Amino acid sequence: FIYYDMARPIGTKQINNPDEILDMFNVYLELVKSNPKKVQDYVGKDGNVVYRDKEKPLTMDGFYCWCYENGVKSIRNYFDNRGEFYTDFIEVCSHIKRKVKTDQIEGGMVGIYSQSITARLNGLTDKSEVVMKEQPLFPDVQTDNGN
Repeated sequence: FIYYDMARPIGTKQINNPDEILDMFNVYLELVKSNPKKVQDYVGKDGNVVYRDKEKPLTMDGFYCWCYENGVKSIRNYFDNRGEFYTDFIEVCSHIKRKVKTDQIEGGMVGIYSQSITARLNGLTDKSEVVMKEQPLFPDVQTDNGN
């Protein structure tokens, strides 16, 4: 997938149909999932250094960067439907966004990725309600005569 950024007449698209974007995303997905990050760790009583493979999450920014590096400099236009020129790509772009979000959320839920970062990236928050009640410093105390 190397798209050369040649000058195009206004109104023409670098990517001709939604299937091309989906194919590009699937290449990005395979690349990310088949190339884990090496994370340094220490094990045992002597703290021996080991490197563990950690699965990388899918991200929209990662996909945009991958596209840019492969010659598609304006991929974000398709996702933003800039100028209403990309309406035929709305469905596939929504599908890709959902795939990325699902990967992040499921990875966070099973502990592959940071749960707090995953929640923040996807707008997921725990909501708690705090109710403040005014309480007098010295509550009324009944005396022996009833006052």
